[in-house]
Amino acid sequence: MPTIRAMTDRDAGAVLEIYQQGIDTGHATFESTVPGWADFDAGKLKAPRLVAEGADGEVVGWAVLSPTSSRCVYGGVAEITIYVASAAQGQGVGRTLLTAMAEASEAEGIWTLVAGIMRENEASIRLHRTCGFELLGYRKRLGKMSYGPMQGQWRDIAWMERRSDVVGVD
Repeated sequence: MPTIRAMTDRDAGAVLEIYQQGIDTGHATFESTVPGWADFDAGKLKAPRLVAEGADGEVVGWAVLSPTSSRCVYGGVAEITIYVASAAQGQGVGRTLLTAMAEASEAEGIWTLVAGIMRENEASIRLHRTCGFELLGYRKRLGKMSYGPMQGQWRDIAWMERRSDVVGVD
């Protein structure tokens, strides 16, 4: 099992490399290029940010949260982004990382995690279900791909949610 720790700026190269691997699949994001670290960093909550390290200490996955709204009522709602290196997929990295992120988000006062996953990314949908996310439905034709094997095609997004049993239960 991987070791989970807080992400630091020193992880930038590995994090962005894993992000590129996800982009290359054509089923992970509408983004066609990896942003620079400053842009990546700017759109994410400062904590929690996690990485998974393999036995050799190499970063094999990461998870971050983004705010869903600037309105104060949504202060406990965040969108999760999780990526696992191609070579580490199917080895429990995603489950370990997603479970750790759920716990860490609760420690930060987050009561709801949401995830938007391309319909074809069945492995990610299964992972999220395994970790307590519920499929709310599909956002049909949410965006059109600008690159890759599905370039020019509209994509449906599975909209999933995990509600904490610990935070915001009053």
